[in-house]
Amino acid sequence: MLKSIQESPLYPIVNPKSIAFFGASNNISAMGTNQFNSLRDLGFEGIVYPVHPKEEHVQDLKAYKSVLDLPEVPDLAILVVPTKIVSKLLEECGQKGIKHAIIVSGGFREIGREGIDREQELVEIATKYGIRFLGPNCIGVANPYQKLNTTFLRYLGNPGFIGMASQSGSFVTQMFNYLSRLSLGFSTAFSVGNEANIDIVDCMAYLGACPNTKVIALYIEGINRGRAFSETARSIIPHKPIVALYVGGSETGRRAGLSHTGAMAGSDQVYDGVFQQSGIIRAYSIAELFDMCWALGCLPKTRGPRVVIQTHSGGPGTAAADSCGREGLELPSLSDDTIKKLTPFIPNTGSIKNPVDITFTKNPMDYFSDIPTILLEEDATDILLIYFLVPPQMVHRALERMGFSKDQAIEKGAALINAQCKSITRLLETHKKPIVGYTYRSIQEDFTKSLIDQGLPVFQGPERAVRALKALVQYSRLREKKAVDKR
Repeated sequence: MLKSIQESPLYPIVNPKSIAFFGASNNISAMGTNQFNSLRDLGFEGIVYPVHPKEEHVQDLKAYKSVLDLPEVPDLAILVVPTKIVSKLLEECGQKGIKHAIIVSGGFREIGREGIDREQELVEIATKYGIRFLGPNCIGVANPYQKLNTTFLRYLGNPGFIGMASQSGSFVTQMFNYLSRLSLGFSTAFSVGNEANIDIVDCMAYLGACPNTKVIALYIEGINRGRAFSETARSIIPHKPIVALYVGGSETGRRAGLSHTGAMAGSDQVYDGVFQQSGIIRAYSIAELFDMCWALGCLPKTRGPRVVIQTHSGGPGTAAADSCGREGLELPSLSDDTIKKLTPFIPNTGSIKNPVDITFTKNPMDYFSDIPTILLEEDATDILLIYFLVPPQMVHRALERMGFSKDQAIEKGAALINAQCKSITRLLETHKKPIVGYTYRSIQEDFTKSLIDQGLPVFQGPERAVRALKALVQYSRLREKKAVDKR
């Protein structure tokens, strides 16, 4: 693990003060222009120098015919240009004294022999001038804390706690919208492309030292430096979790990865072994990758695998219990003291077991405050899993029946929902135990969205919730094992 984040060759790439941008023009449909616009849309506060052989200005900025004409040596060069001129421009960057670059252009190793020779030429030029670069055939980086986004889609939402390294070119930028809908975001995200000079191991090391990163997500098509990968991961695991999605395990995945970035994939069994030895948690879908990162990045560490389920409907409670059993999580029995405390809140139609099924309550705050408080105080509770069903229409209808106008019902309903959500999220701080919700309704509904905005994960269905909880338990055990191994 890096002693200081500034030691990483990636530090100047994601924290530049000035950028030379090749490929931006006044053609609004050009890829380079799109990436140039993304950079400016996020409000990058450094200096940007468009380099273009014909344009006098690119949009409202003065353009330079050659990088050699720039008034200073920029921290970073970004190349989004035709393949045939990439080497020439990288050579000129070296002559100017630029030491860091992002090469977005494709047409290298991923296309076969001719491309392999082109890529080797880039490596030789970089070695000659001491340049470190991402790519080629990548989409660049996003560091929202520095208002930096070199990808072709606008960054959405706020800076977050998920650090990402992806061997898929555009995967990073396609996840902006996905994460923003969950009130999540990237701390720093890298698209590594063909990894000709800087690879996924370098990105892991950077993210391991990054103070804004709480959890690391990896999208992997193939690993070239196996030993360095494992050693780097093992150095990071005691401090923060790593979750990986590997997509090269099948024959179809292997072929796609080879044509995509030229990655050499291996069997699922091999990668299972690599991840287990390294302490990396494996995800099996994109949704699961970020579900796990969500739980690992924002919830307290769990003491163990014992889950108590709270529900007001039998079916969702049973489904959650079944999911826990399938994933190896435990459903402990409640103590006599806890049962005694719960009894006043549970009607005859309910069940004081685990799952705790309330079925119905006349006082909503029982469900959102008193009952979860009792369950979290139970010694056998390591994790609390709660089912949520709070349609805003039901809240508004009840308030209208109480005599409030439609507008008043909407306003008062929003305040009521916010208060209920605060009651639950406050318990995360007071009890230091993981609390996770699940629902079958849209997570964009008022109640669920409010919970998510306040930092409590709510998943669509118990299966996703339980898989995320399993990752919490896995990471807890990995840390314990690392601690024992050090003794």
